[in-house]
Amino acid sequence: MAWNHLKKRIQDAVIILGGGGLLFASYLTSTGDEHFYAEHLMPTLQRLLDPESAHRLAVRFTSLGLFPRTSFQDSDMLEVRVLGHRFRNPVGIAAGFDKHAEAVDGLYKMGFGFVEIGSVTPKPQEGNPRPRVFRLPEDQAIINRYGFNSHGLSVVAHRLQARQQTQTKLSQDGLILGINLGKNKTSEDASVDYTEGVRVLGPLADYLVVNVSSPNTAGLRSLQGKAELRHLLIKVLQEREALKGAHKPAVLVKIAPDLTAQDKEDIARVVRELGIDGLIVTNTTVSRPASLQGALRSETGGLSGRPLRDLSTQTIREMYALTQGRVPIIGVGGVGSGQDALEKIRAGASLVQLYTALTYQGPPVVGRVKRELEALLKEQGFSSITEAIGADHRR
Repeated sequence: MAWNHLKKRIQDAVIILGGGGLLFASYLTSTGDEHFYAEHLMPTLQRLLDPESAHRLAVRFTSLGLFPRTSFQDSDMLEVRVLGHRFRNPVGIAAGFDKHAEAVDGLYKMGFGFVEIGSVTPKPQEGNPRPRVFRLPEDQAIINRYGFNSHGLSVVAHRLQARQQTQTKLSQDGLILGINLGKNKTSEDASVDYTEGVRVLGPLADYLVVNVSSPNTAGLRSLQGKAELRHLLIKVLQEREALKGAHKPAVLVKIAPDLTAQDKEDIARVVRELGIDGLIVTNTTVSRPASLQGALRSETGGLSGRPLRDLSTQTIREMYALTQGRVPIIGVGGVGSGQDALEKIRAGASLVQLYTALTYQGPPVVGRVKRELEALLKEQGFSSITEAIGADHRR
């Protein structure tokens, strides 16, 4: 029923576009015109579809390769070696877009240097009641309270196993796969959920993410406390080391932007003490900047997009300093341009991720961010991404 309704709305869109307009739109879609996507196509789709239906459609279209191929060719300047892997470029898709590993190959074709799927919970769960995703177009932002809706470990593992040989070749070619792990809402012992995720999906991942920072699962963020985090991560690392074979995925921790100074110090201490491979900084924020204009700004959930950008970048800066630049950071939050990406890299990120910008600007944003980033690196005298990592701390 829901799919039939969605098809009807798409058909209505075709009628609205009309014959000649549709042909022109098809041409621009195939060629990936950035202005057309950002100013016309994406706003039109948002008027026609509610956010969750649009999300589902975007995943489906991506899985089928129904998007413009980027004309941008990654140069050696954008290559990064970190987390035990070579990344062809430093721009990844953040967790939350492809929650169930349905569109991994399409996302690589879109130009992403790495794809992070999830969050994946051990057992399938529906997540929070709908509506649970809200657009703030005036702010180029999204509020979501999905609540770890997941197909579960078994289904996701089956999908990834079906393309495991393909992924092995892609990873060798610098296109890396991350898997973000979550816990079930009704779970009484979070460590059991996360270690099960490591056991089932670890063999299929280049890196794993322990997500203890989503604001949409009750009690989850309390796992960022010093004692709780240490206990959890010891269990996770033990499970990682118990995996059969030589392949041991990197383990990263994803943290919130809404941490106290003491929280950040504690996390940095635990991460360094245990030898965690990296941090993802940051998840969405529960704060609401006074500058927000969107009518739905008071909805409960995590805020992402442009209003998160500076808070995220500052948290990257602080965590880089607290870990003395020895723990690789993936920076995420409000990346929508090459300038946004470079600011995070200069603050200490080795890699960056985006998601909300894809919602508002469409697939061409990936190539644009990379193109602008490369131009800015040259303009600022850097010969590679690696040279720019943490540059603000050396001034």
